[in-house]
This record gives sequence, structure tokens and C-alpha cells, in this order.
Amino acid sequence: MRIGELAQRGHCDVETVRFYEREGLLDAPAREGNGYRNYTGVHLVQLNFIRHCRSLGMGLPDVRVLRGFQEHPESACDDINQLIDQQIARIHHQVESLRLLEQQLHTLRETCQANRTASDCGIMQNLQQAAAGGPCECHAEPVDRPGADPRGGGSA
Repeated sequence: MRIGELAQRGHCDVETVRFYEREGLLDAPAREGNGYRNYTGVHLVQLNFIRHCRSLGMGLPDVRVLRGFQEHPESACDDINQLIDQQIARIHHQVESLRLLEQQLHTLRETCQANRTASDCGIMQNLQQAAAGGPCECHAEPVDRPGADPRGGGSA
């Protein structure tokens, strides 16, 4: 099959296929006499594997490691488990960061009530103050409240 068909069947665009091939994640296809790449069902399986890993938030280095395990199925899977454990830890950190960001945005939103002009808007004042190097409400240290979760996740 040609690259366009592979991309279509792999639910991505041609540039994605070329990128994965350049990165060494997708095996190089055989070339026809006219120079066109000739992809096979094996390439589609590889492409689907790569895209599935990427859908789980894995970076190219991790996908490369997992592709190596595909090529060496006799290897022990301890490193695979460790890779997934590390990905879980990264995702947990991202979730915590997003919770903090959400709390900061709520704090910023609470600085302004409706029906004001932009010059009187607490949100704009905070953003402009921060841009000038001053403090802003959304990045202020949280006030210790009894029962408050210091991570910004609500009550304990």
C-alpha cells in the first residue's frame, strides 16, 4: 500500500507517517522501482501501536523503548512495567498541576464581579499587576484554613 492509504487506515496524516519513519519508530518500507514506498500490513500494525502509545500520553523515547520490546519479545517485562509506572507518576503530577491551575483560575475569577468596566475589572487588574512584576491574587500563597487541603483539592 502507498503512504496515503497507510495514513488513512492508521487514522493520521501522511506527515505523521513520514515523521515516525524518520524517527525510526516505523520500519522503513521497501521501495518500488519508481521510488514509491510500499507499506504492508506490518507497517499498519506498527503505526497503530505507536499511535495507541501516543494516545496514552507516552513520549517518543518511551514509544521507542516499547517498540524495542516488540522487536525482542523474549525480553523480561520488568522495564515495561517500570516505564508504565513512570508514566502513571507523570500523569499524576500533571493532574495535580491542573488542580492547582484550576484553583488559581477560580481565585482569579473571584476578584471580579459582573457589570464592571474593564478598567475596574479585578481580573484585568491582577493580570496587569502581575505583568508589571507585582503580586497577583491567583499566585498568592494559600491561606491556611482549618480542614483545607494544602494541595488545593478542597477539604480534607
